[in-house]
Amino acid sequence: MTRPIGPTGPTGDIYDPAFVKGVFDRCSGKYIAFSYVCSLGFTERWRKQCVAALGIDASARVGYDLMAGTGEVWPHLLEANPHISQITAVDLSAGMHQLAMKRLHAMRAHRIDFIEDDVLASNLPAASADFVVSTFGLKTFNAEQQRKLAQLTARVLKPGGRFAFIEASDPRGWWLRGLYLFHLKVVLPLVERLLLRGANDFAMIGTYSTNFGDARVFVDMLRAQGLNAEFRKAFFGCATIACGAKPVLGSADMNDAAI
Repeated sequence: MTRPIGPTGPTGDIYDPAFVKGVFDRCSGKYIAFSYVCSLGFTERWRKQCVAALGIDASARVGYDLMAGTGEVWPHLLEANPHISQITAVDLSAGMHQLAMKRLHAMRAHRIDFIEDDVLASNLPAASADFVVSTFGLKTFNAEQQRKLAQLTARVLKPGGRFAFIEASDPRGWWLRGLYLFHLKVVLPLVERLLLRGANDFAMIGTYSTNFGDARVFVDMLRAQGLNAEFRKAFFGCATIACGAKPVLGSADMNDAAI
C-alpha cells in the first residue's frame, strides 16, 4: 500500500473513519474549486455520467447520496427526475455538508436531509430507497469496508431500486497512464503546498485513487449481494462506475421466499 501522507487516525490507518473525516473537514472550504480546477472539469462531467448510469425514472422519489461531500451530484439528480422528494445525504464531514448548503443548495434545502455519520455504522432502514448514488467517496474505503458498503446498498434499496457509484481510478493499460498518475501524485500535492498551504490533505486524493485501482472488485461485491451490477469506464478508465439495480422478485421467487 502507498505510504500514508500526513497524520493518520487512531489506528494509524488512512481508511480509519476519524482520519477520513479530518481530511475532508480540513479540505471543505476549498474542495469545490480545487476539485474542479485540478480535474480540468472532468469531475463535473463524471457526475453527470454517474447519474446517467443510475438511470432513475419518474417513479423514484427518495434515495441516498452516500459519502455525499458537497452535494454536487444533487442538481444532476433533480434534473434527471424533478419528482424526487427527498435526498438523504450521509457523510462523515459536517464541514462539507455545511459548505454544500451555504454555497450550492440553499434553494433545495427542503429536499435535502443530512446524516453526519460513518455510512457503514449508520442505521439506514431496509428497503427505504428508490436509488443509491455515490460520487468519489468509494476510494476512501478499504476492501472490507467496500464489502460492507455492498451489503448496505443491497439492504436499503427497494426491489427495483437502482444504484450508481463513480470513482477516480487507475487507468491501467492506457498509454497516458503515467501522465495521469503524475498529475495525481505530483501535481496535486505541489499545487496544495504552493497555493493552499494545506496539510497535504488534497494529496490524499491521489493516494486513495491509486490504492483503489478501479470499481471491478466492488462490482463483484455487489453481485455477491444479489444485485445486478455492471462495470463501466469513463475517459479511458480515469474514472470507473459500478451501476445496476436490485432485482424485483417474481411471483415464483416470492413464493419460494415465503416457504
